[in-house]
Amino acid sequence: MTVSATEKALILAEALPYIRRFKDKTIVIKYGGNAMTDDKLKDDFAKDVVLLKLVGLNPVVVHGGGPQINELLARVGKQGEFIQGMRVTDQETMDVVEMVLGGLVNKEIVSLINKHGGKAVGLTGKDGHFIRASKLFLKSDQDEAIDIGQVGEIEHIDPALVSLLDTEDFIPVIAPIGVGSDGEAYNINADLVAGKLAETLKAEKLVLMTNTPGVLDKDGKLLTGLTAESVDALFADGTIHGGMLPKISSALDAAKNGVNSVHIIDGRVPHALLLEILTDAGVGTMIRAK
Repeated sequence: MTVSATEKALILAEALPYIRRFKDKTIVIKYGGNAMTDDKLKDDFAKDVVLLKLVGLNPVVVHGGGPQINELLARVGKQGEFIQGMRVTDQETMDVVEMVLGGLVNKEIVSLINKHGGKAVGLTGKDGHFIRASKLFLKSDQDEAIDIGQVGEIEHIDPALVSLLDTEDFIPVIAPIGVGSDGEAYNINADLVAGKLAETLKAEKLVLMTNTPGVLDKDGKLLTGLTAESVDALFADGTIHGGMLPKISSALDAAKNGVNSVHIIDGRVPHALLLEILTDAGVGTMIRAK
């Protein structure tokens, strides 16, 4: 597609009110899905994050890495196991999780952002013990506790380290690994970390990048604007189900607990971040408390 110089100028002008409105505001971005595995989309994402930082916003990236974890587990002859959507994480699996999330994936994202002119710093929740966690037990249908290993739930997030990096113009890139009271590592769902971090940082926005266009109704049509009340109704009538439940639950909690707006966007769309944050049209679903 060829865009004239005049059209480019109009596009930039359209972004101005959004840049002004969100200047110095924190945007927490959960980075996942195809955007993390397609080389072109990875490059687009890094450029978007750098641009947001350069025009005055404060992006904070929380990333997943499920496919990469599965790939490394397969190499060592281990089959990934899930219960209620949560990865069963024994000690061997936890070693792989830390290697992939805290090492390979985190450093690749940091490198891409820095390549495009940003100043990214990679972290896990073990750094400064800023994500404190405890062991998560699931509940069976008989209300019995299910032990799924070193999977954690968040007890507390200390915002000091991330806030310090923001003030020095660094871009935090966070792997969702928490730390327990005895220093043990816990694997935590990245959507939950992003949501709780957005609440703790009093973020203007939480953006969840997915492999779907957003929240869909029962006919498969995109719902662009939702309130907490309407999302509760979608839970109740079964419209939101399956793998979207934890993601939307995290989004809903964030919207109810002080995050001004939550956006669920399609990470398969090139430059989805810029389209959602700096244009009139947007590319996903926005959820607000009211």
